[in-house]
Formats: sequence, C-alpha cells, structure tokens
Amino acid sequence: MNRLTITISILTILTGCNATIKMTNKMEEQKNETTNAISTNDTTPKVTGIGGIFFYADNLKETKEWYTKNLGIEINDWGSSSFESRNIKRPEEINSLQWTTFKKGDEYFSPSKKDFMINYQVQNMEGLVNKLKDNGVTILDSIATYDFGKFIHIMDAEGNKIELWEPSENKGGKTTK
Repeated sequence: MNRLTITISILTILTGCNATIKMTNKMEEQKNETTNAISTNDTTPKVTGIGGIFFYADNLKETKEWYTKNLGIEINDWGSSSFESRNIKRPEEINSLQWTTFKKGDEYFSPSKKDFMINYQVQNMEGLVNKLKDNGVTILDSIATYDFGKFIHIMDAEGNKIELWEPSENKGGKTTK
C-alpha cells in the first residue's frame, strides 16, 4: 500500500510539472507572437539602425588595400563593403551596413565640412521627413527612390550631413560575413 501511495504521489507530481511546463511554454509562445506582431506593425517614423559609414581618404586605392589586407574587409565592385546583421526583433530579417571610402574633397558630403557621413536606416521615410520639417531640420534634397530603397539627406545641429535610408524589401548585393 505504501509503494502504491508513493508511486501515485510521484506520478501526480510529474504530471503537474509537465502541465506547468506546457503552460509556461504556451505563455512564452503567446508573448513572442504578441511581441512580433507589435514590432512588425510599428510604423513610427524613426531611425532603426546604422545603414552606412562613409569617410574621406587621401588615397582610395591604398586605403582600401590596407583595410582588406589588415582587417579582411572585402571591397565589392562598387568600391564599398557590406556587413550583414540580423534584426533582433525579427531574426528572419537581414540588415546591411555599408562601409565606403570617398576621395578627400568629394562633393557627396557637401555642404558638411566633416570628413565623414553616417547613413541611418529608417522606417516610414515620409513620416520622418514630415516630422523633421515640423522640427525645423534642414532638408537638403527630396526623397529619391532606387531599387534598394529610399534616400534623403539632412543636416544635424552640428553641421554634419546625414543620409537617411529606408531599405526596400529586396536589398540584394554581396556582403562581407
């Protein structure tokens, strides 16, 4: 009789633990579904990451060769490099950070006098541009659309030119892994 009571008690405990584990797993799945639904439906006009780092070099060829030889950065046909990363909120989404050198004095950074420019990845480009206009931010051009996304340039309060990029669904291109 004692063995039967102990066996029934152990089975009851194990069954209860299994039910608790299943309930905890189901709650975690529901939480993840809710989080994913919220994050994928977020259309708030804002920066979502760094899209690129651009800087001047006195000698483009030597600079690119140095970065390839010493840091293993592969330069693509466009003279830049792409680095892939995953969106932590949507792991199936692959993001790309562009790394590019420009010849010292190239007008692409104008009117900024700085030796660098940062490209910020954004969502809801049109909404963000409207917000920036409302806030009195200097907008340098209008939204330009290409196969790989939408772009616009602005100036920050320190005189740095900033490139904003809303990627298209099809980003394509070879990347450095």
